[in-house]
Amino acid sequence: MYLRRNSLRKTLARILLVVLVLFSTVEVLHVRQSLARAEGDSTAVHAPGPERIFIAGIFWNNEAILRSSLNAALVDLVEHLGPHNVFISVHESGSWDNTKDALRELDEAFERIGADRRITTSNATHLDEISVESKGEGWVDTPQGQREMRRIPYLAKQRNIGLEPLAELAERGVQFEKVLFINDVVFSTEDALQLLDTNGGEYAAACSMDFKNPPYFYDTFALRDSEGNEHLMPTWPYFRSRVSRDAMSRYVPVPVSSCWNGMVAMPAQVFTGPSALRFRGIPDSLAAAHLEGSECCLIHADNPFSRSKGVFVNPRVRVGYTSEAYEAMRNGEVTLSSIIIGLRLWENRIRRWTTTPMLKTRAVASRLQRWYEDDPTNEEPGGFCLINEMQVLRKIGWAHV
Repeated sequence: MYLRRNSLRKTLARILLVVLVLFSTVEVLHVRQSLARAEGDSTAVHAPGPERIFIAGIFWNNEAILRSSLNAALVDLVEHLGPHNVFISVHESGSWDNTKDALRELDEAFERIGADRRITTSNATHLDEISVESKGEGWVDTPQGQREMRRIPYLAKQRNIGLEPLAELAERGVQFEKVLFINDVVFSTEDALQLLDTNGGEYAAACSMDFKNPPYFYDTFALRDSEGNEHLMPTWPYFRSRVSRDAMSRYVPVPVSSCWNGMVAMPAQVFTGPSALRFRGIPDSLAAAHLEGSECCLIHADNPFSRSKGVFVNPRVRVGYTSEAYEAMRNGEVTLSSIIIGLRLWENRIRRWTTTPMLKTRAVASRLQRWYEDDPTNEEPGGFCLINEMQVLRKIGWAHV
């Protein structure tokens, strides 16, 4: 009897092992087919469309990447789109390297090709910002007993300066179809065109994927999957939610709740008119509960089209914060071996089975609830953006406190 039971257990174990191997093989083959299609599509030539594009960027201490690649990439993109179809708005503030000189060179390059633009610079440093006497809105009392300037409202202000020409042009009847936000990244014209064409151009927002230390995804502060969860793992397929994970495995536009990730396209209409969107931070009273949310996440929470048109990560558009990172990831995902694909799929599966976002979100949810109870008029649509952090500006960069 014992021998028969032992034999039955071994037989069942073998059957289970065979089923798992077959399941994993089919799963990996499906992913590889999708990756192969993505590689083929990436060679397609994208003709410039009739849309007018407003390009916006804020830069700080970015001389190196501006001079090594970004200036040339921006000029190439504008020439491809047609200078008459583009307005470029760039804002810089308080850099201590030669970012201002690099932007003057960019301004001269745009002048040569006849591109309309506004490139502004400011000598106000972080030290100037945090040394003001008035410490009202945008400041918070930290656990160290000091009143310090919050990082996110400061960043939101800089981004909104970059949007000012868009509103001014709209008042004069000059309209744009898309706003393309570009961070300090290495990218190509093909990357930008493919991003703009995400989902056939129908979206509330479309984001690239960004990398600094490949193969690890970089900007996770603003990224939330279709269910509002933070990323599950720093490598492919990244997400916890089935909808986001499955789309990533098929290499089609990935539905998410929020993203930014180096380069973002959004409809220009949401930034003009009487209900124009602007970047913001969470209220100071909520930040005082040791909470924070990225301005680049909150913009999607505030966007009325996020639910109806969707927010997407385009897995075919990969940018880098260095040339090395860009080259490593430009075609890196399509060269993943079958073994690595299988291992990462199982890593994702095991992480989902053994972890829960509730452990991280419980403290955030309870503090947010207390904030609602303290004042019934309090409102924060970007609850899914919140994390258990307090971020303040310092004379050199910023800090967690």
